[in-house]
Amino acid sequence: MRRTRRKERNERVVIYVPEKLMVTMEKNNNKRTVPYIVVRFFQHRPRWEPKLKSQYLRSPTQTQTGSQTIRDRAAWLMRPNDSFVDAVAENLLDRLEDCKKSFPTALCLGGSLEAVRRLLGGRGGIEKLIMMDTSYDMIKLCKDTEKDVHNENIETSYVVGDEEFLPLKESSVDVVLSCLGLHWTNDLPGSMIQCRLALKPDGIFLGAILGGETLKELRIACTVAQMEREGGISPRISPLAQVRDAGNLLSRAGFALPGVDVDEYVVKYQSALELIEHLRSMGETNALLQRNNMLNRETALATAAIYDSMFAAEDGTIPATFQVIFMTGWREHSSQQKAKRRGSATVSFKDIQKKFGNGN
Repeated sequence: MRRTRRKERNERVVIYVPEKLMVTMEKNNNKRTVPYIVVRFFQHRPRWEPKLKSQYLRSPTQTQTGSQTIRDRAAWLMRPNDSFVDAVAENLLDRLEDCKKSFPTALCLGGSLEAVRRLLGGRGGIEKLIMMDTSYDMIKLCKDTEKDVHNENIETSYVVGDEEFLPLKESSVDVVLSCLGLHWTNDLPGSMIQCRLALKPDGIFLGAILGGETLKELRIACTVAQMEREGGISPRISPLAQVRDAGNLLSRAGFALPGVDVDEYVVKYQSALELIEHLRSMGETNALLQRNNMLNRETALATAAIYDSMFAAEDGTIPATFQVIFMTGWREHSSQQKAKRRGSATVSFKDIQKKFGNGN
């Protein structure tokens, strides 16, 4: 075992890292030994190791470090049976029932892991499920709640890992699921390329991310309040992808038969403060590094008042719009449909227009 020390709040913390999870990195002709999985996940947990069989593991090539405060906080504050999260997970998993084939091995990326595990049932013919998140606390929460899930025939493994550096071999899983998690990835195209490489031929990728129209009411209220109280604006909500970008992402990642559809969910709250608490419990607050960490008290109160005055319903509740973009893509296989060669058509569009254009 190697011991890695770091200071935190003037305290010396000893973090134990298993020897086999250490990897030698070379940068600027200097070699050093660093942990493959983020060191902070092993704080005060010297005997924990990821439960994943060797045939799914890939040789460690790079490390990923950084604070996982938002994901950890979501694990502590997560609401049981969140209706919005359950609705998105249910919609995503329904797509497995639209496929005639089965998917024995599945990878579920970080986001709404607990909801996906609870609502999976027997969909997709999944026999082995790998659940991965960047937060150890989130993984521990999912493992603790597994006893309440009645899917005895599914062998479940738990891994602490990063979507940008998937610890999986190429062509090792049949389906990759991501429910409300990929929009937090810095390198989204790179992550989706790795998802495609992890899929077996004719494997499917199913993802759900928040779209750019999400929380449009809160954005307006924050902007107006900051202009009034502070004389300027700063980003309070993380940037999100637009619908037109989702199809481009699938094509850029090399997926075959890409498909994108959009759903909007309107959730009602008693006040703007209740909305903020819900976002914190989902781990959906602002995670930008270059942001103002302090929110002025007057600005916060002004935001709540403006939100209420501009968008409140007759019953006193305030609406919040969540735009969810669902993405579907397949890894190429010879059995899939392919576009015909250009110029190989046997019927002219002019002939079709003459036949059907006049309503005859």
